[in-house]
Amino acid sequence: MHDHSALPPPPGHFWDGFYRERDQVWSGNPNALLVREVTSLKPGTALELGCGEGADAVWLALQGWQVTGIDISAVALERAAAHARDAGVEHLVTWVQADLAEWAAAEPGTDPGYDLVCAQFLHSPTELPRDTILHRAMASVVPRGRLLVVGHEDFPPWSRHPAPEPPLPTAVELAAALELEAHGWIVETAEPVPRTVEGPDGVQAVLNDNVLRARRGV
Repeated sequence: MHDHSALPPPPGHFWDGFYRERDQVWSGNPNALLVREVTSLKPGTALELGCGEGADAVWLALQGWQVTGIDISAVALERAAAHARDAGVEHLVTWVQADLAEWAAAEPGTDPGYDLVCAQFLHSPTELPRDTILHRAMASVVPRGRLLVVGHEDFPPWSRHPAPEPPLPTAVELAAALELEAHGWIVETAEPVPRTVEGPDGVQAVLNDNVLRARRGV
């Protein structure tokens, strides 16, 4: 017999449980670095990887983007759909429940036409092949379209995430791992941005967020 009690839950079960712990996990506001990096872009079609409760996807829709938001958690997507309805942009957002580890934006050789593919804090305490997911997503960006990845450089002391080993990549390291320049991409932003966050009991920490924005060549 095998003891399955020590096995981690499947990612979908983990994230559904995570969201069920509270009626609302995130603030409902878009990530500041998404706003900073996208406000100047002409709206088109956007794909958000790991959209959670939908704040970023809804903000994009409010700016005129036609958005596809993908997440593994059905609980999160129900909240995201409600957020879109409340904001009056439900006609501009398509929600897809999928495990990004197994999902592909399109079949090879097809052109889904995404002008923007973005991922804000695509991290997970469960196993997540982040670089593989981002490599796949790159293929779905149209010529002159953008890839935007915002991620932690480190986690706050109260995070559930284990200490990353190896350390999380900087924006420059991620650009190199994705071989952006070798594939004809132009890196427009690659930098750490510090912010102060507040956790349980008012504990504060200063964290760096890594921002990578790149434009696909012709």
